[in-house]
Formats: sequence, structure tokens, C-alpha cells
Amino acid sequence: MSQQRSGEGSASLRAEPGNVASGRNTTVPDFPDLPEATVARLPEYLRALHHLAEGGHETVSSEALASAAGVNSAKLRKDLSHLGSYGTRGVGYDVEVLVGQIESVLGLTQRRAVALVGVGNLGHALAGYGGFATRGFRIAALLDADSARVGERINGLVVSHIDDLDVVMAEYHISIAVIATPAHAAQTVADRLVAAGVTSILNFAPCVLAVPDGVDVRKVDLAIELQILSFHEHRKASAAGGAAIVSGGNGTRPSASRPSTTVPDVGPSANGVGPSARGRAEEAVPR
Repeated sequence: MSQQRSGEGSASLRAEPGNVASGRNTTVPDFPDLPEATVARLPEYLRALHHLAEGGHETVSSEALASAAGVNSAKLRKDLSHLGSYGTRGVGYDVEVLVGQIESVLGLTQRRAVALVGVGNLGHALAGYGGFATRGFRIAALLDADSARVGERINGLVVSHIDDLDVVMAEYHISIAVIATPAHAAQTVADRLVAAGVTSILNFAPCVLAVPDGVDVRKVDLAIELQILSFHEHRKASAAGGAAIVSGGNGTRPSASRPSTTVPDVGPSANGVGPSARGRAEEAVPR
């Protein structure tokens, strides 16, 4: 997925005014031209840093932070170098400063309003999820096409009708939306969101959305993630079955007259499957 970047290619430095006032130096390249893989890992680093800060840690080594985020330290150092953060030899990274730098790059220096369309079982659960608030987001609006749902109060918010979408988006200045509708309705909803000014969509519907240039889509499909895990289970079972046959099941090799029943190798390990998508779409795993 290609990503639009503000000020792409600029190597100048800036500091977020709000953070300077608080005494936190979050100087970062403006705007860093980050690889997609790095962007995907920054939230992991931020989550680990928040845990460290809550535990009273003021500094952290690259090795400790990498371990907490589940990556190797060389990759972490390279990722953070894109932010202009190199740490201090023998000390490591200042946790508070690094939190500020990552939040600045991810645009989390302000709480972003998000609209959620579709308040069925999944949407209802998402609307009540408290983790968004601690990550820089707030669900500002709930919408649904079902008149029976309209007026329902969920986690302090009243569900609006989808026909009020334009008014709601403008009222709360929403540019990010979550689609939790059935697959057959998702494309129509996406079209209406884009027409209302939404430029980023998190899609939970099991389908690929067509969106124009300038609109980013992240797709969460739990069934696909389970299918990928099924592949790994199948591969492990295949390898175990082949090993048992080679040993003859009792530590000896099978006789020449015994036909081999080795299961064919199902291929190399895969870390993820991303369907081709019109517009900009990418698989995303929920955290």
C-alpha cells in the first residue's frame, strides 16, 4: 500500500510546539519518508514504551525495547533512525522523548475522532472497546442503516442513521472511519464515507473495497488470519508425519518393499496473505 505523506522528501527538522511547551523534545524529520514496514512497527514500539513508562522506567536499551516489541535490535535501531533518534551509548533511549517522537510521527499528538458504521455484534463490541482512548482515538459517532438500532445508546453514544452521515462527519471533523457492516453493504458505505470527506478506512467487512487515490484502507479479516494459522498447522503436521515415516515409527527406516506415504511438502512458511486490492488496501492484524 502506497501512503501519502505530507512534506515528502524534506529532511528539515521540527519540534511539535505542544510538546516543546511541556518540556519534551520530540524533534523529528519533517516529514520522515518511512518504509511501510517501519510504519507498521512503530505502534508496537509505542505500546512497549508506554508499558515501560508505566513501570517507572526512564531509559531503555535497544535490546530491551526490541525484545518487548518482538523484533530484533538491529531492525529497531534502523527504524528509530528514521525518526532522528539514535539513543545514547551505554544509556539507551529516553523513554519519554521516544514516546513523543513516535506519537508525533503517527499523528497522535491530538485525539482523533473516529466514526463507526455498523453496530451489529462486532460493531457493538468495537463501540464499547476502551482501548481506543488510550491509543489516541475516540469513537465520536455511531451510524447504522437499521432503523431499529437508531437511537440506541452504546457506551454513551447515540446511534445515528446512515442517512445523517454527511452531517455527522462535518460536525465532528472526522477523517477516519471504521466499517463493521456485512460485506454486501461495505462498498456502498465506503463510497458514502469518501464522499463525506473520509480519507482513511479500517474495514472489518470480509471484502475488498475500491477507493480512489488519496484514500487509505486497512483490512482486518479474522477468518483470513485463521486460515494462515491453519496453513502453519498443516505444514507442521506434514513435517511431523514425514519424520515418522522416515523413522518407520519405531526408530528404524522402512523396508524397501513398503510403499512410501510421505505427505508432499506444502511449501515454505508464509507470514501473511494480502489480497490484491483496487485502490489502497492492506491486511492488518488487530492488536
